Amino acid sequence: MEFFRTINSSTDEQNIKNTLDFKHLESMSSQLFLLKALSNDSAKIGSLWGEFTLTRQEIKGGLRFSLLECPNALTWTITTGYEPAPGSIIVHLTINRTEKDLEFLEEIEDFLNDHSELLKKSFDTNKE
Repeated sequence: MEFFRTINSSTDEQNIKNTLDFKHLESMSSQLFLLKALSNDSAKIGSLWGEFTLTRQEIKGGLRFSLLECPNALTWTITTGYEPAPGSIIVHLTINRTEKDLEFLEEIEDFLNDHSELLKKSFDTNKE
């Protein structure tokens, strides 16, 4: 399954990469908390779904985050500069299932809403 959010805030790829790191996890989500930074590219985090290794990978247009031990292979990207909205920030989240129960889908929607609000706030503040 896949989910999208368009954040009406402009930035560039390098700013996404420079801004979103494990030291500033709270600027991305109030639903994830840092337990231990393992490197610049991985950390142990806690969430409403449990504890996971979260990886951060630089990709064309921005970043990809993955929960390594997640049985749903939950991964999301934060990018800019490409369709469907090249002047905005796109959050694209995927899981490796074609169906999930309503409660889990609502949790994903809540996560994306929280994530999008905090990202908008973070990137709008960076412009000032």
